[in-house]
Amino acid sequence: MKIERIVLRHLKMPLVHFFETSFSRTYSRDIVIVEVQSEGLSGWGEITAGENPFYNEEWTGSIWPIARDYVAPRILNRELTSAADVNQLTAHIRGHKMARGGVEAAVWDLQARRNGNPLWKEIGGGARTESPCGVSIGIQDSVEQLFEKIETELASGYQRIKMKIKPGWDVDVVRQVRERFPQIRLMADANSAYTLADATRLKQLDDFYLMMIEQPLSHDDIIDHASLQPQLSTPICLDECIRSAHHAEQAIQMKACGIINIKLGRVGGFTESIQLHDVCQAANIPVWCGGMLEAGIGRAHNIALASLPNFTLPGDVSASKRYWKQDIIVPPVEVTPNGTIPLRNEPGFGYEIDHDFLRHVTVREETAA
Repeated sequence: MKIERIVLRHLKMPLVHFFETSFSRTYSRDIVIVEVQSEGLSGWGEITAGENPFYNEEWTGSIWPIARDYVAPRILNRELTSAADVNQLTAHIRGHKMARGGVEAAVWDLQARRNGNPLWKEIGGGARTESPCGVSIGIQDSVEQLFEKIETELASGYQRIKMKIKPGWDVDVVRQVRERFPQIRLMADANSAYTLADATRLKQLDDFYLMMIEQPLSHDDIIDHASLQPQLSTPICLDECIRSAHHAEQAIQMKACGIINIKLGRVGGFTESIQLHDVCQAANIPVWCGGMLEAGIGRAHNIALASLPNFTLPGDVSASKRYWKQDIIVPPVEVTPNGTIPLRNEPGFGYEIDHDFLRHVTVREETAA
């Protein structure tokens, strides 16, 4: 297939409720959508960077010129044998994996549509027909507000609760949550808010039989996590510091974790995600699909990814209505009462674009051809 043009769209979408991590509070999302066109067909991707360079070095302001000036020229008007070629053609661009991955995901979607396949089938997924879902709940203004959020999500059927933590909002809050909800599947996500000097404090979380503690130490560290994991009985889940399948190999060899979170954008798209998945599966390290407050396109891509066989833990792929009054896809992503999202069999990522609403929330558009 030959990519004839690439359209970038910058969307502004207000969140239903603010979302706070250890490093920031977000009330709305700036989202960049990628459309790749070939022979009358379009494939769609989402670049999952945030508004600020806080999760990693990428943000909305950086991904636009990278996608336009560096990724697009390397794939436009080339004869691609597979969407996997995009990863190799852009591999010498240092970092910027979210920008690269959003474009690559769009090409995978295009390839699936050309072949008449659902995206999950095109990437080799389909190990299960429904993906189990958990939710990520940000830091709240009060513990009571957190309780209310958890009760709402449990009533909606979600199978696992992830709560964000940071110094000052950690051990005592987790204790109260566990006392209030003694039976739920619970995990804590620190988003790199601690150091090895906090090991004694983090060990206190062992008392609350958590599924995992996600990325407690620095965003670019594996070695200190390898020092921390033997001090804890709770498995460490690595997120930010795993940028590639090779990073996963290193972390596993060093016994730095017991679980790995795979985010499509963080590692640069489907090709690297599949390789990372395979490395973890061979080492008996379970994986799950993390979220980045995606709109519907990115959410649908996560659903496809989470259908690979080693995604054995509930991911952060939740319903559209948790974040958006209206999504850019129809129908919106919905969760069953059992806390799952069924795979869809339509070609590509499985949903239709709501073009009218997409135009309504687009604040900038540019085409490369």
